[in-house]
Amino acid sequence: MLKVNNIEVVYSGVILVLRGVTLEVPEGSIVSLLGANGAGKTTTLRAISGLLWTELGQVTDGSIEFEGKRIDRLTPEEIVRRGIVQIMEGRHVLEQLTVEENLRAGAYSVKGDGGLLRRDLDMVYTYFPLLRDMRNRVSGYLSGGEQQMLVIGRGLMAHPKLMLLDEPSLGLAPLLVQEIFQIIKRINVEERTSILLVEQNARAALSIAQHGYVMENGRVVLDGPAASLRDNEDVKEFYLGLSQVGAQKSYRHLKYYKRRKRWLG
Repeated sequence: MLKVNNIEVVYSGVILVLRGVTLEVPEGSIVSLLGANGAGKTTTLRAISGLLWTELGQVTDGSIEFEGKRIDRLTPEEIVRRGIVQIMEGRHVLEQLTVEENLRAGAYSVKGDGGLLRRDLDMVYTYFPLLRDMRNRVSGYLSGGEQQMLVIGRGLMAHPKLMLLDEPSLGLAPLLVQEIFQIIKRINVEERTSILLVEQNARAALSIAQHGYVMENGRVVLDGPAASLRDNEDVKEFYLGLSQVGAQKSYRHLKYYKRRKRWLG
């Protein structure tokens, strides 16, 4: 469905942020994009959704294809109409509007009558029953978890073929993270929505993804089936917080851990 082909991204005409990034999202799948802060994950999503221009960014090499057609030269509005929706990091709700007004705003690109809008609202409320109870509440007063549900629900209102999810677990309690990820999996299966999931919480992301990519310093350094990544010793140590039993790590060892990563050798 989505093919990112060896792209480079430059900000302000001089700052090279992505270097030769290549990845694919098959139709109907969940693909996770893992990495630390500053690795280039969000920039990759913005390159796909067309939002690079908001930060003076540009795809300067390579190409991005969606359903066999090139999209890296399209505007964000055109990309949304093709079926790609980005759920941005930080839970960007329209704070002065109610929950239901936020959801209705997500349907602006969908052509249909009031009956279709009502069915879509009911669909979102099925996934997020809490939002139905809060539909008349001003969204700026919702908790972080409620706002995360709202922005995902608002994205669903656009009938996406591909959803780009940026750090949906950020700042949420562990039990709520588990609930959100279960709902993301249901959306993937029941709505047949393909998902590219950017996450620092590698454990949660790999629990629902079929395939994963690891990014560092603006490039993809490792990829494979999710199960294979979960078993990879470097991924375990540096992204899952696991290491071999009895292994002792000194501060100096941790400070220079990048030198040990097999994918950087």
